[in-house]
Amino acid sequence: MNAVEIEEAVSALAERPFDAEEFPFAFLAAFGNKDTTIKRLRAAKGSTNASDLPGGVLQRNNIHIAVAAPGAVTQTLAALRASPATAKAKAKFILATDGDTFEAEDVDSGETVACPYADFPNHFGFFLPLAGITTVKQIRESSFDIRATGRLNRLYVELLKDNPDWGAADRRPDMNHFMARLIFCFFAEDTDIFHRSYPFTGTVEKMSDRDSSNTHEVIGELFRAMNTPIAEREAAGIARWANPFPYVNGGLFSGSLAVPRFSKIARSYLLHIGNLDWTKINPDIFGSMIQAVADDEERGALGMHYTSVPNILKVLNPLFLDDLRARLEEAGDNSRMLLNLRRRMARIRVFDPACGSGNFLVIAYKEMRAIEAEVNKRRGEADRASEIPLTNFRGIELRDFPAEVARLALIIAEFQCDVLYRGQKLALAEFLPLNAQNWITCGNALRLDWLSACPPTGTGVKLIGDDLFRTPLDQAQIDFENEGGETYICGNPPYRGSSWQTNEQKSDLEYVSGGKIKSWKSLDYVAGWFIKAALYLKSATGRFSFVATKSICEGEQAPILWPFVFERGLEIEFAHTSFNWANLASNKAGVTVVVVGVGSGSSEKRIYEGSAYRTVDVIGPYLAPGSQAIVSKTMQPIGPQSKMLRGNMPTDGGNFLLSADEAHASLLKDIVSDGFIRPFMGASEVLNGRPRFCIWIESHELDRAMAIPFIRQRVESVREMRRSSSAPTTRNTKVPPYRFMQIEGVSEKFSIAIPAITSENRDFLPIALLPGEVILSNKCYALYDAPLWNLALASSSLHRIWIGTVCARMRSDYSYSNTLGWNTFPVPTLTEKNKADLTRCAENILLAREAHFPATIADLYDPDDMPADLREAHERNDEVLERIYIGRRFRNDTERLEKLFDLYTKMTASAGATKKQRAGASA
Repeated sequence: MNAVEIEEAVSALAERPFDAEEFPFAFLAAFGNKDTTIKRLRAAKGSTNASDLPGGVLQRNNIHIAVAAPGAVTQTLAALRASPATAKAKAKFILATDGDTFEAEDVDSGETVACPYADFPNHFGFFLPLAGITTVKQIRESSFDIRATGRLNRLYVELLKDNPDWGAADRRPDMNHFMARLIFCFFAEDTDIFHRSYPFTGTVEKMSDRDSSNTHEVIGELFRAMNTPIAEREAAGIARWANPFPYVNGGLFSGSLAVPRFSKIARSYLLHIGNLDWTKINPDIFGSMIQAVADDEERGALGMHYTSVPNILKVLNPLFLDDLRARLEEAGDNSRMLLNLRRRMARIRVFDPACGSGNFLVIAYKEMRAIEAEVNKRRGEADRASEIPLTNFRGIELRDFPAEVARLALIIAEFQCDVLYRGQKLALAEFLPLNAQNWITCGNALRLDWLSACPPTGTGVKLIGDDLFRTPLDQAQIDFENEGGETYICGNPPYRGSSWQTNEQKSDLEYVSGGKIKSWKSLDYVAGWFIKAALYLKSATGRFSFVATKSICEGEQAPILWPFVFERGLEIEFAHTSFNWANLASNKAGVTVVVVGVGSGSSEKRIYEGSAYRTVDVIGPYLAPGSQAIVSKTMQPIGPQSKMLRGNMPTDGGNFLLSADEAHASLLKDIVSDGFIRPFMGASEVLNGRPRFCIWIESHELDRAMAIPFIRQRVESVREMRRSSSAPTTRNTKVPPYRFMQIEGVSEKFSIAIPAITSENRDFLPIALLPGEVILSNKCYALYDAPLWNLALASSSLHRIWIGTVCARMRSDYSYSNTLGWNTFPVPTLTEKNKADLTRCAENILLAREAHFPATIADLYDPDDMPADLREAHERNDEVLERIYIGRRFRNDTERLEKLFDLYTKMTASAGATKKQRAGASA
């Protein structure tokens, strides 16, 4: 169950007559407990119900519930708190009710709920952990937004059922616009924007027939009134009962005023929604959830579309809000400095070119209003009208309904801020009619001209022409607004890796990058926003910051994207290293992201890790301090390490591969003894020590192998599989069918194998030393018959940190690369003594592993259960290697990365100079 479904179930429970015996089980059912679970708890002496209170129900690791005698709820809650069974079962919550009063407590935090029984659905968010929903404080404090979203969704679906033509593509905008108007009306009637004597919901209920036959006409007439100035109403023939409603318009009630027809059920839903308390709406939460109402694909996740305010502030605070607050603190009570700050804020533009339903814009607006209110308070002008115009909060959104909701959310936020900082009377006096300007642009952000959506705010700026636009644009054609101001670009654009992009998205990236960036096809979709923002700042004063996949700051994408940004005189000014950007959901599903802030260069740059940050001089494209070096793939190692190869790819339809049982079957004993079947290991087999097997035929033994019917049949199956493949490279291959499609290398004595994907949770890379007979798959990388000191290098913390920084990630796991991670690993010149010391370290690691036989690599490198002697061997290896680098242990990973990037820069510069010298000599 999602949050909306839970809220509906809880509300239904509260509306039913209270049944003392049934309540605990109904409550648990409302939070998604299965019938089988409830049945076990009902059992009078069931082992799963271990409550020690009369009439109590205890669900282990969840909640202890007891129905109290009338008037004894507080005492019963105290008994639940003191109950040994509560502690023993590790209950998260305790709950007591008598059907009149309702009290509950979060056992860990001590947070409580106390309310009349009928009101407990207003606090359903408090109990969401019972359903396994990982939530945040803002959601728990704003149950209204989920309740309203669920009811609006039910109304939306019901209206589309009765008006199927409104669901068609050409009518969907009308439907969405209608819903936005309703939301405004519900909010307006509860906040006195509409006079309390003439409530919107009450008027619809009174003037429309119970059979709902004229409901659409009543609502349409109300909308017509809101679209007609008072002076023109008599001529327009506005109904007397609609005339008391104010003139709103501002674009919200312009255009088509058509209203869908209502069934009895739809009318009932409308009245129910209107009877909610819309003063509690939180536009920065509500907007992101309501957009799911209008999206068929997203409706299944209704109530899970929520971006937490703390996450949004990870973008906005370092982008510009922290600076505004610092200027406020610096100003103190200095009237002139406060005035200058207020004037500066009035000229600041916040621009989200992927704004969705406006979360970033709403939060930015509310935070700026809070700062402005403090300025006015210190200047003795607390009731002064805000000088921060909504039109300074610009957005681009692909879909029309979220764009509509974004504008509406900002309108609501403005009114709420006016009430908060200036009082209800002044807020109401200046609210209507709404501003008719539309400052949220609906369209494709990668195709639109950002300078038109958010005109430049600087003075005397020379446009770059076709570096920013498809055709040169004369400076006189641009409408310069907000002279002397700043523009801050922010947001959370769509990510979409290169392999998952649609043809249209590929075309968007080509439009933005074509002719400017080589290899743009490898970029994530979000990179398009970085490119557009970098171009935009050639013509405007400001900075930009986006939430993005970490992949644009690692692997092959970093050398593609970041040179383009840096070449335009921009630098990374702050960054939040990877964290989980999750929505409200019944699991911790989310995506690992970074926040990157870019500007023309500030003296102080910050790298944030959680809530803490450190100040550095330079932030590189890998979000590491100290160097802007960009690491590019290379086919040969830049240092003394041996060459590393990828494992071998069969492309065989599974015909060459055998399970352990198949390989040891009596039928194949002769084949095994002849050497045609060899151990075959990929990443999983290396980690877990359970090899598969494969058919391996050298060309000089082909005749002997093909004389064996089993092998001949398998080879023929491979031939047929490749011949019928849909991939041209496979179908037209010249590789004979008895060979793996790609053979990178085979060892004679041994191989050092590194899994291609490995968990970042391990303290050391899980590297295996394997016998020469093992064939490695393409899921591993290998050093074939290399000196053992290479294992010491690969096993070091230095190398793990390097590949964790410059290689790509598979989710949060390391995605290893020989050309990007191993060949670029900067290793200083090693003396024979260095190599001998490192060889001994590698041997000690292997001996420590052997002492724990038959433990697997996965067992040995379990971060929570790594054997002490093995960890000690690795620590010794790190110490020996790090002394080779700087003569002592590094203090921390930051120092390690600074040294590695510094050495990489010197080694690659030296290699480049050598190449030039050779080229000159040959010329």
